[in-house]
Amino acid sequence: MITFEEALTIVQNAVFYEVNSENVPLDKSLNRVLAQDVFSDINLPPFNKSAMDGYACREEDIFEELEVLEVISAGKPPSKIVGPKQCAKIMTGAMMPEGADCVLKVEETEEVSEGFIRFTGKQTKSNFVEFAHDVKEGDLVLKKGTIIKPQHFAVAATVGLTEPRVFKKIRVGVISTGDELVEPQDKPKLSQIRNSNAYQLIGQLLKMNVTPYYFGIARDNEESTSRIISKAMNESDVILLSGGVSMGDFDFIPKILNQLGVDIKFKTIAIQPGKPTVFGVLKDKFVFGLPGNPVSSFNIFELLAKPLIYRLMGHSYEPALIRIPMGMDYTRKKSSRKSFIPIKVEDAKVWPIDYHGSAHINALSDAFGIISIPVGISELKEGELVDVRQL
Repeated sequence: MITFEEALTIVQNAVFYEVNSENVPLDKSLNRVLAQDVFSDINLPPFNKSAMDGYACREEDIFEELEVLEVISAGKPPSKIVGPKQCAKIMTGAMMPEGADCVLKVEETEEVSEGFIRFTGKQTKSNFVEFAHDVKEGDLVLKKGTIIKPQHFAVAATVGLTEPRVFKKIRVGVISTGDELVEPQDKPKLSQIRNSNAYQLIGQLLKMNVTPYYFGIARDNEESTSRIISKAMNESDVILLSGGVSMGDFDFIPKILNQLGVDIKFKTIAIQPGKPTVFGVLKDKFVFGLPGNPVSSFNIFELLAKPLIYRLMGHSYEPALIRIPMGMDYTRKKSSRKSFIPIKVEDAKVWPIDYHGSAHINALSDAFGIISIPVGISELKEGELVDVRQL
């Protein structure tokens, strides 16, 4: 049995290649991973730009009566040079006229006669953005490996990137195992349960913008299970199996993987829940054997499978952790394994969710995130700061 940290290192180091890339329209690139560094082809702003509606003038003249030479709207270049005791009415985003070095806020001015204004404030800032203040031509604006979000659309559009190069999506196969399973549309008979794990994993993959490929339920015999795993391995880059990895008479997933030539890197991890977790590699294919209990399979996906899938797609995944104090004391009976427990956040404090164990599927439905308790620690005190991993 290895530690969680050792397991994560093994998973991350197992990835030795990047998938191919392709160009896609910008509006189709949401949540795809950039396969290129993006550099600006222009300066931003491309001219001295007014930051507000007002009057562009010389700062040394702000307490003089100023003659209004023209009105400069956004997208219209100035036609006059501002001289002593002169100004130009200017709109937000418009180009500053030559000679002006500040903008008076329109609400701090008044018209004294037709074509003349004066400043009613006490002092003014420059109130314009200098040429190339934000970005210079040739600057790196988006890094390779970035997951493209809506805010990146704006950056890409600004520098003329209409078809970003992104890593191709990988194929992730999902398989559930067990004679007790029926599909959600079927009414379970005595001793049967509905297959929740596969659809939970499918949802987790879709949230990553990864297309899942569901291969169905592998029944509890070696021939059937071997056949469905072989098919999935031929058609997938990563395979997620749930169930069949513990110590029962029908838990023969590790044996089948060995027969198929998979190099199994580990079979158990010192974590709770999720101890019976299998990870293996076959050439450029990766296999996770996840525990059958839904909380366990959910956690292992988030903790180990997600980093590997992102790494294959060219993104170095680092979960965002929020440091929040405990709202109550929390104790656990055993501390020999690292524990991950679901929590909610209320009143800016962490509250562990009533959690009956790894089969308690509803425990995650209202969870804001999970927290971890290190090996050897059996108690968290009220007010103690903990790192929350948001789900």
